[in-house]
Amino acid sequence: MRLAPRFRVGTAAWVNPPNERLSRLKELSHLAHYAMSFNFVEINSSFYRSHRRLTYERWRDQTPAGFGFSVKLPRSVTHECALRRYRQELRQFVEEVEGLGQKLRVVLVQLPASLPFEAGVATRFFKSLTDICPSRIACEPRHASWFTERADTNLRTHGVARVAADPARAVGGDSPGGSMRLVYYRLHGSPKVYYSAYSLDFVTRVAGQMKRLSSRTKEICCVFDNTARHESWPNAQQLCSLLQ
Repeated sequence: MRLAPRFRVGTAAWVNPPNERLSRLKELSHLAHYAMSFNFVEINSSFYRSHRRLTYERWRDQTPAGFGFSVKLPRSVTHECALRRYRQELRQFVEEVEGLGQKLRVVLVQLPASLPFEAGVATRFFKSLTDICPSRIACEPRHASWFTERADTNLRTHGVARVAADPARAVGGDSPGGSMRLVYYRLHGSPKVYYSAYSLDFVTRVAGQMKRLSSRTKEICCVFDNTARHESWPNAQQLCSLLQ
């Protein structure tokens, strides 16, 4: 589906649902088939393990011009290092994802619920990341202290978008924050996270929000993470239709 360039819609990972596998040409990979329907995808496997630069280059080459990737930062940086003493892990990650070239649109920083906002830690980390990574940065915090004006100002200063998530982990977590150069929705499924499909009414509201925000920002991404029962694919298709 063709969307305005500022709208990017996709799912977390590109595994084809069973009904899509029946229609996929044998010579196409799951990613190549996926890219016929969507213009954006989120790579979550990078959170758990590193991928060779050659792997990212192969993924880049399996997708058409204009396609975009979001790549989740490794948990070694966000969870194990807790945004401290991360330089070796961060540099390795950036060197690997450079294999995506200009198709790397976003680096996603998903933080553990136990990690509170500390201005000095956040400042040093996001400066380190933006100094070596040319893509836009989105952060999905989960501790309530990140949803304050002080934390929002810190993110905005460093050009980092705060994810609008569903279900929200704190008051205000369902709305975008930080830098508005990028708006990033992550929809995990509700009421059962990762499993539940979203209603057409919900997807319609998201489409309306994205349209209203389109005059204020350069790029709006929406990723459906309700993948456990493949509900993400039809929900993403609904949103694409509404945005066309």
